[in-house]
Amino acid sequence: MAFIHCNFYSSVLDLSCSMDAIIPEPARSPDGKILGGKKLYPVLYLLHGLSDDHTIWQRRTSIERHVRNLNLAVIMPAVDRSFYTDMARGKNYWTFVSEELPSLVRAIFPISTARKDTFVAGLSMGGYGAMKLALTYPDRYAAAASLSGALDISQILQAPGRDWRNEMKNIFGDFKKVVGGPNDLFSLATNVGQSKWNNIPLFACCGTEDFLKDANRRFRDHARALDLNLTYEEEPGAHEWGYWDLKIQRVLEWLPIKKSK
Repeated sequence: MAFIHCNFYSSVLDLSCSMDAIIPEPARSPDGKILGGKKLYPVLYLLHGLSDDHTIWQRRTSIERHVRNLNLAVIMPAVDRSFYTDMARGKNYWTFVSEELPSLVRAIFPISTARKDTFVAGLSMGGYGAMKLALTYPDRYAAAASLSGALDISQILQAPGRDWRNEMKNIFGDFKKVVGGPNDLFSLATNVGQSKWNNIPLFACCGTEDFLKDANRRFRDHARALDLNLTYEEEPGAHEWGYWDLKIQRVLEWLPIKKSK
């Protein structure tokens, strides 16, 4: 595997940005020659949480080792504390991550453009972002996974603290317009459930000691009522990296990708 730290310019954000990438290396003959032509790899967009950045998955988990036999590219972008949203007062991180980033990634790296080869996952805020991407654009993603995701945005907006609520207003704007809108996963799930994409594979997990447990259970129940293709797992665990390092391995096993021998 090749690990690449990539600096690039985003015209959407008008900002110099960074992402980390894990890219499979080509097969070689016994004498070291590269075999075959250019291969396009399936890709997992792996999203970070609220207080982290693009470096966190490789610093706190063994993600590079976990994907070593999968022939899977992993793209880890940075989106600040944006909740993967075009902010009411801030940058258009949703347009960046949903439109500009995939185009840039495919131009820079040998990445497949096929839906069947495109996956997204994330933790906490990134779990919200992963589900938002897949439920907004189920025609682009073959599967999506959330680890301890902030899946009920109404809970997030109602969390106590003046500074927190001010930050959420800067991100989402008028709270009254959020529920039922394009930033509400429950509304997006309802739309998918009524569409031809209602069988898109979704995965969500949360520890029983996690403060987001009830939000995950509400999303689970909503998805089940819609008969969505959701795999939900819950076991002892908190909002911490030991749990996420274990569960990202489970996600990689669950993803519908062809495993190499």
